[in-house]
Amino acid sequence: MNTHDISPDFPYTKHFVDVLGAKMAYVDEGEGDPILFLHGNPTSSYLWRNVLPHVRHLGRCIAVDLIGMGDSDKPDIAYRFDDHARYLAGFIAALGLRRITLVVHDWGSALGFDWAMRHPELVRGLAFMEAIVTPMPSWDDFPRLAGPCFRPSAPPASASGSCSTTTCSSSKPCRPPSPAASRPPSCSTTGRPSSTGPRAGRARVAARAADRRRARRRGRPRRALPRRPVPLRPAQAALHRRTRRPDPPAVARWCRARLPRLEVIELGHGLHFVQEDHPHAIGRGLADWLSRLPA
Repeated sequence: MNTHDISPDFPYTKHFVDVLGAKMAYVDEGEGDPILFLHGNPTSSYLWRNVLPHVRHLGRCIAVDLIGMGDSDKPDIAYRFDDHARYLAGFIAALGLRRITLVVHDWGSALGFDWAMRHPELVRGLAFMEAIVTPMPSWDDFPRLAGPCFRPSAPPASASGSCSTTTCSSSKPCRPPSPAASRPPSCSTTGRPSSTGPRAGRARVAARAADRRRARRRGRPRRALPRRPVPLRPAQAALHRRTRRPDPPAVARWCRARLPRLEVIELGHGLHFVQEDHPHAIGRGLADWLSRLPA
């Protein structure tokens, strides 16, 4: 893909809706059954700008700015997984969405999987990319750069000789999408939302153990989903070897063996922000898949 074909322009109007006392921003294009796009951390609906034109004739395309990111408000909350899940659920309820097709990436995939498993009757289909879908039995299976952000850390012992275990969240800038000219202001380096500065809007992600336990308790088996996820994964062998992450063909094989209604769309080489490397391949693949979903 020629980078000149990947536009930095964002020709969309942002709408706003009140959710739990805060305003959440979103793009709303097209008509019909909703296609809900969930971005990762620390990005925004800007990530989907070159994908939306391929699919907006097939439904109501809604690309939300998750709470604390993009043009959504930055309330004074902890930004744990449960916080993000509550605001996402509130957003979907506020817009009265049903018969949803979820298109999710990165952190948005965790939120999307969680919501879909709690509301399978409202889900038509689920497409995911750059999502953690396979078990990771040890920290060695985590990406080299991301692992320290989720690994429990033990601070130095206090004067009484005791210490506590906490989960840290990333406070460092993430590698931005390419091309560099196309990235909008999206995050600060403090780990909490910020409305000022050259990279404003980053929300802290602290998916702590208690949040994960609650998610498991309230979750439903994957077989309850009416349409199986459709991963859009690039072949990122070089990048994954560097980060010790399973290579995409292995992930695809794992998914194919366990998700009988699965389709895999091969994109080629790319980095984590696949929408910046292959937006048109993603858009065309989604359009073809969406056109074949049962009415």
